[in-house]
Amino acid sequence: MGIDMKKMRAKYKAMQSRGNGGSNKELFWRPQDGETTIRIVPTADGDPFKEFWFHYNVGNNPGFLSPKKNFGEDDPLDRFVRQLFDEGSEDSIKMAKSLMARQRFFSPVIVRGEEEKGVRIWGYGKTAYTELLNLVLNPDYGDVTDTEAGTDLVINYGKPPGAQFPQTSITPRRRSSPLAESPERVKEMLEQMPDFNNVFEKKTSEQVQEILDEFLLGGEDAEGSSTETAKFGNKKSEDGNAVDKAFAELLG
Repeated sequence: MGIDMKKMRAKYKAMQSRGNGGSNKELFWRPQDGETTIRIVPTADGDPFKEFWFHYNVGNNPGFLSPKKNFGEDDPLDRFVRQLFDEGSEDSIKMAKSLMARQRFFSPVIVRGEEEKGVRIWGYGKTAYTELLNLVLNPDYGDVTDTEAGTDLVINYGKPPGAQFPQTSITPRRRSSPLAESPERVKEMLEQMPDFNNVFEKKTSEQVQEILDEFLLGGEDAEGSSTETAKFGNKKSEDGNAVDKAFAELLG
């Protein structure tokens, strides 16, 4: 049997966009102001809503996975945060809140009008996550990722009048539609699915300890070195847009 050239082209395209020197900017999708239509792509494990926990901006590190929250492993930074909370002073609690792990959610998506860019990853906060869960549990919509009878989603992103931070709203299209124009194209898209186990670098407990030691020896407090607090202050909208912006730096 000869080489399947369609598969080879799909692999090459995937490699260009997300591996061997590909940038996070190409792999991740972030909504721009206004409306964008997307389709969440089904995953092999049946769960297109992936959850990860991150420590943000410890010193010069824009963010990294929490060993404890994600993998149940020893996390020196988590232990340090608990010590700060136990200390109980206003300053220590303030630092603890800045350093504690934050939850983020991710889904593989196709952006309508940009299908040639393949499957990308959309990162979002808890409010959008709740909206999506409510949507798929609604019998009027159900499995919005179904490749034949799923539903496109309209993402409206922007800052309403008087709001401090941008907000995201999700509206399903009225009619179901296929993921792509042909079964062959659907198959090609599914073969481009990012490996969520390898999207973010996993740091060992020893590496996290080194990051923490460097941070503490640097003489900066968490509030001063945190991009989240330095740029956006302590106030956050309900869906954590300050964290969204800090996370954007992690994604490049």
